[in-house]
Amino acid sequence: MRRRMFRALWTAQLAANMGTWMQTVGAQWLMGDLGGGPLEVALVQTATTLPVFALVVPAGALGDILDQRRLLLGGQLLMFLGAAGLALVTGAGQATPTLLLLLTALMGVGEAFCISSFQAIQPELVSKDEIPQAALLNSANGNVARAAGPALGGLLISAAGPAATFGINALSFLGVMIVLYAWRRPATHRPLGSEHVRGAIRAGARYVRRAPEFGAVLGRSGLFMLFAGGLWALLPAIARGPLGMSAGGYGLLLGCVGVGAVAGALALPVVRPRTTTNGLVTVSMVLYAATMAVIGLVDSSLVAALALIVSGLAWVAVLSTLSASAQILLPVWARTRALAYYQLVFMGGQALGGVGWGLVADWFGVQSAFVIAGIGLVLTTVASMRSMPMPAGHIDMEHVQHWPEPESLETPGRNIGPVLVIVEWQVERANAEAFIQAMRPVGQARRRTGATIWGLYEDMDDPTVFLETFTVVSEREHLRQHLERGTKEDQELELRARGLTRSGTAPRVRHLIWAYALDRSEELSDHDGAMTAHDGEVSAHRH
Repeated sequence: MRRRMFRALWTAQLAANMGTWMQTVGAQWLMGDLGGGPLEVALVQTATTLPVFALVVPAGALGDILDQRRLLLGGQLLMFLGAAGLALVTGAGQATPTLLLLLTALMGVGEAFCISSFQAIQPELVSKDEIPQAALLNSANGNVARAAGPALGGLLISAAGPAATFGINALSFLGVMIVLYAWRRPATHRPLGSEHVRGAIRAGARYVRRAPEFGAVLGRSGLFMLFAGGLWALLPAIARGPLGMSAGGYGLLLGCVGVGAVAGALALPVVRPRTTTNGLVTVSMVLYAATMAVIGLVDSSLVAALALIVSGLAWVAVLSTLSASAQILLPVWARTRALAYYQLVFMGGQALGGVGWGLVADWFGVQSAFVIAGIGLVLTTVASMRSMPMPAGHIDMEHVQHWPEPESLETPGRNIGPVLVIVEWQVERANAEAFIQAMRPVGQARRRTGATIWGLYEDMDDPTVFLETFTVVSEREHLRQHLERGTKEDQELELRARGLTRSGTAPRVRHLIWAYALDRSEELSDHDGAMTAHDGEVSAHRH
């Protein structure tokens, strides 16, 4: 908190987070006042998360291309307009379910442009050594808001009505905008220039597709949110119906979740070193499922409140562990884009769960929906524990330029291609099988960083010679592989393969460009290719 800009932004975000939780209570309660049933109430959550689901990936790419400060200002402005609009129409008595959902969706659009970029700018606000502490403070920020915001929102609705909560939320976004406007962010130097947005999106998708450890995190997150989101979507209906609570009581129930989340944030540093990541996530998911079943089976407000405290603890344990794993597994160059996919899965699961469990509640009742969701979460958690285990070992994704800059390509590189890279490896015959297996993860690394097609070939006349080939869409994209996208993990994979080569030899590298590209009068854009290619692999063939 010694860093002035970090402190100012943290404080402004605390106010905005609390305002957002107050808004959530107000919007869901207003939908009930407007005559909406469980499905319509659940759609409020969907209206918030669905725009994020639709826009977070291009927004993540834009965060790597544009000035993130301006992007954040634009997103905050949209959220301000949505909250202010809701305050005006509600105060004037003109609110309708459709208007409520549309203005809530506008705020979701603003959130889509902010959610990944806020994570990405944190290292710019503090030193490298302070990043872990900054992450802890940001986690505490969200948990404090989760604990206090709903309760304050419920009390404010009881005292002044939903319009007041919407107005206060709008003011909270102004605070964040003022801090961002005052931030003098240094210009980012890009020797290779900015990527085209479609090329950046494609690079992010390629990375996620070829990162199996990160894929496991995405899978566990999506399954969890698909079932766990039912609690957030249907809690207003439980409070208003079986528990017979007022708006203030509903806010207190949400506050119980926040209290549990704060308790979890305090307990996790003690628990995490004593268990595995996979075990912690699995146990926490099962615990969360059990609390959902308890809420669905009892009509006691006290029991529900206690169960929600436990669910808050389990919630923060799952999400903080998944989020930390995702960030550890991602290199700097792909972090914003890949985290956008993490948010895509997170919000998408929540949005689909909101609609799905709303329908289940309409068909079978709200309490039955809670029990069914809890059972489903237990079953999918047990199944995914082995099919999608969380990464256990240390993976070093720190940037390192372990490829020398090719003499045949000049920075920033022409935007023409494709480029074919051929690497000749000389391998002892006894190591051939081990080399083939060692090159599989190397091929994954090549494709994560930009290769569209990768293959490994064995010389039919000389079985000690292997040719590795891969294509990249342009000279500039290949230079990004050399200068911007290498990691220590990729370097280690390549060193393992090199350890199996013939002593005293080094890989021989050649760069070829598609001949017809040199005759073109116009260069290729980042999103066009000289040939149609898809991610693929040609394995080594033994003859």
